[in-house]
Amino acid sequence: MASQEKSQSAPLSAAGELAIRSLIERAPLASSLAAAFKAEGQTLALVGGSVRDAILGRLSNDLDFTTSARPEVTKKILNSWADHVWDTGIAFGTVAGKKDETTVEVTTYRSDVYSSDTRKPEVQYGDTITGDLLRRDFTVNAMALELTSAAPEFIDPFNGLADLAAKILRTPNTAENSFSDDPLRMMRAARFASQLQFAISSDVLTAMKAMADRISIVSAERVRDEIIKMLMSNSPRVGLTILVETGIAALVLPELPKLQLEIDEHHHHKDVYEHTLTVLEQAIGLEARLGGPNLINRLAALLHDIGKPKTRALIEGGGVSFHHHEIVGARMATARLKALRFDGETIEAVATLVALHLRFHGYGDGEWTDSAVRRYVRDSGELLEHLHVLTRADCTTRNKRKAEHLSHVYDTLEARIGVLMEAEELAKIRPDLDGQQVMELLNLKPSREVGQALDFLMELRLERGQIGEAAATEELMAWWRARSDS
Repeated sequence: MASQEKSQSAPLSAAGELAIRSLIERAPLASSLAAAFKAEGQTLALVGGSVRDAILGRLSNDLDFTTSARPEVTKKILNSWADHVWDTGIAFGTVAGKKDETTVEVTTYRSDVYSSDTRKPEVQYGDTITGDLLRRDFTVNAMALELTSAAPEFIDPFNGLADLAAKILRTPNTAENSFSDDPLRMMRAARFASQLQFAISSDVLTAMKAMADRISIVSAERVRDEIIKMLMSNSPRVGLTILVETGIAALVLPELPKLQLEIDEHHHHKDVYEHTLTVLEQAIGLEARLGGPNLINRLAALLHDIGKPKTRALIEGGGVSFHHHEIVGARMATARLKALRFDGETIEAVATLVALHLRFHGYGDGEWTDSAVRRYVRDSGELLEHLHVLTRADCTTRNKRKAEHLSHVYDTLEARIGVLMEAEELAKIRPDLDGQQVMELLNLKPSREVGQALDFLMELRLERGQIGEAAATEELMAWWRARSDS
């Protein structure tokens, strides 16, 4: 068992030297922090993901440390060292501080004790760094670099360095005890697999499958944050597949595994689930158009077809249809993202893209009128570029000729939008007359009638483009007379 392995603490190893070099280059203030703790007779060690990332050469300026000092002592030391100090986590042993561009979190040693009749640990402050590392989530995060010894000391009691080299995720303690301590670690395993391209050990996967229902006790906010981190990794397919295969997705994102049951109407894929993962990957591949990694883009790609299971219908003579799945899917996406406590702006943007993702398929070979193009731009609003990316990513046919044709047709649509944008300022579509002008022309006060008049003028704008204030006034007065006579 991992927890029974002999503690390994040694003078600076090659890995430790690499971590020290990374610290000096990326976080030179760490040495002064260590000196401040040492002056108070306390130990300080870089720990967890910070050590892992230092070894991998990807250390950031956000550093995690562990210490023998109790939280009140840590706060006192940080107050003398840092520019700003936060003690919001002091009840859990953590105090944070920032000096220049370096942010640190310093946590008192903790030691988890598991009694024989329960898997729930009793969390208490510990006296040794080995006990603290035992409670970490994975061995690759259970390494430390002691900075207050006579010479820096690399500490690796659970062979995290070997696992880092082998690119495998194991737990320092038994996986069952680790996941009982914090069930979110099951999602963290999937997320690290996506971020680091690591495999998950068989005993960890077995525990994830057996304990999947434990994820239900974790707050929606924490689940949401893990989903975001996974989606924003370079390979979200890896983690999503793990969540589906272990049964965790059925509890936190149930719409995703349900797609496995649906064959798409064009028979391009074994199921809509595989199609969805392909669309997500293709949408990521197009993100340069959005300025880089984009959460809204990835969420929309992941959720764009979740309405298909509810709208699936067999067609006489063979085949299947999913009429209006984009509308149903937009409602479902809204409900799921609300349940996961996403912010309103993100929810609205994703739902809009899901609702619009099929609109292009009515374009044919360019039969849309200019009015239809204007409506496409108006309905997508500030999400137009996102819609371009999602629509292109949604083409996953293996028929090269058909894929090239669809791409060409969409090129023509974008070109038409560009022409109209330049001629009519489509990005700022609005009536040729504003509300104040409408009230003056019709002798109205702010009312529902003013809104109806503006709706009429907007429809006129969409149908005919910019016609100018004079023509718009003439059309408005004719509409008002006809309305009054009816």
